[in-house]
Amino acid sequence: MRLSSTWHRKLVELPPPPHRVGIYACGPTVYQRIHVGNARPFVLSLWLKRWLERRGYEVVLVENITDVNDKIYDAAPGDSARLAAQASDWYVEDTDLLGLGRPDVEPKATETIPEIVALIAELIASGHAYAVDGDVYFRVARFPAYGGLSRQKPDQMRDEEPNPRKEDPRDFALWKANKPGEDTSWESPWGRGRPGWHIECSAMAEKYLGPSFDIHMGGLDLVFPHHENEIAQSRAVGREFAHIWMHNGMLEFTGEKMSKSVGNVVTLRAAVEEWGRETLLLFFLTGHWRKPLDFSTETMAQARAQWTTFLNANVHAAGRTHDGPTWDEFVAVLDDDFNTPEALALMHEWRRARNLDLLGDALQLFGLAIAADEAPAVLEQLARRRLEARAAGDYAGADRLRAEIEAAGWDVRDEPGGYRLVPKR
Repeated sequence: MRLSSTWHRKLVELPPPPHRVGIYACGPTVYQRIHVGNARPFVLSLWLKRWLERRGYEVVLVENITDVNDKIYDAAPGDSARLAAQASDWYVEDTDLLGLGRPDVEPKATETIPEIVALIAELIASGHAYAVDGDVYFRVARFPAYGGLSRQKPDQMRDEEPNPRKEDPRDFALWKANKPGEDTSWESPWGRGRPGWHIECSAMAEKYLGPSFDIHMGGLDLVFPHHENEIAQSRAVGREFAHIWMHNGMLEFTGEKMSKSVGNVVTLRAAVEEWGRETLLLFFLTGHWRKPLDFSTETMAQARAQWTTFLNANVHAAGRTHDGPTWDEFVAVLDDDFNTPEALALMHEWRRARNLDLLGDALQLFGLAIAADEAPAVLEQLARRRLEARAAGDYAGADRLRAEIEAAGWDVRDEPGGYRLVPKR
């Protein structure tokens, strides 16, 4: 199994199974509903876990929830704890809609304060950090490898934590003194305050995976400063930390990165409600995880059309064969940097060859198993929209939706108070 590593700038081989693979994935900062772009790393981490387990590895996936952060304080001054708790629940509820299960451990920063304080104290004792007026900063100059992940030169690095009393503009905060209006804080040897963003992940990863683990995942936008700083903090005190660094490409919306700060977001819940979870998962399959992926009405409609062809193949199951690519070919493309577009192409070859055994196995891996007599969620959604169109007098629209359902191999039958979906035979 080979994976692209940002640190190495090449494909890196995992040790062969049986081997315990520790994966740490950076989860969201919770202060509102997550958008569909936030779902891409979540989906990728669950898919990778499933595949590695299928290949004989023991996998422990840790995916954190950042519930202490400047963005949360800014979003709810004086009430950040309530917002963080509510948004954490939203995150779990919304990602559950994808039907992929949960990571093995989902730690919160607020539950890891003792470990965070202990790691900061160790950095101070080793000379890699210093305290200023209740704040604690990491001494970048004491870590010569700083910039090794992002390949940024010192004069390219922006000052993330402006403070005239810092020794070096590049130094970043490990602990922040409590400020007026901040309702959550903890006691520490440097005064009451709360952790910086970067130290949270170093402490959570080590708590659950140990000082050395195989894979660290996250979006490409986290390379600098977040992951650069994680490496510095952990390796400065002798931890090997992560070996392979996987950074997924961004989801783009009309050519721009989908971002809460820009405001061009589609929430995950809204995307699932409009398109169905199966269409969304198939959409994620269409792009290699390292590349950007364009989210639009057109690309989602294309994904839904592909999903419809798989539904058709399953409903009209007569004439099954064992033709098409071998399972070993499928293994080869996923073992080569987890190439889901190539895997999807093989799945379509199985569909055309009516090799429904291998197709069904592959679909199930990605959370797309089809029950022959149970209508998929995307068709249930189309049937509900058809009812709404009829109620609004849009009979042409209702007919188009019926045709789309029928193209997927199902009949929609009107009944008192609703409808029933029946597979064609």
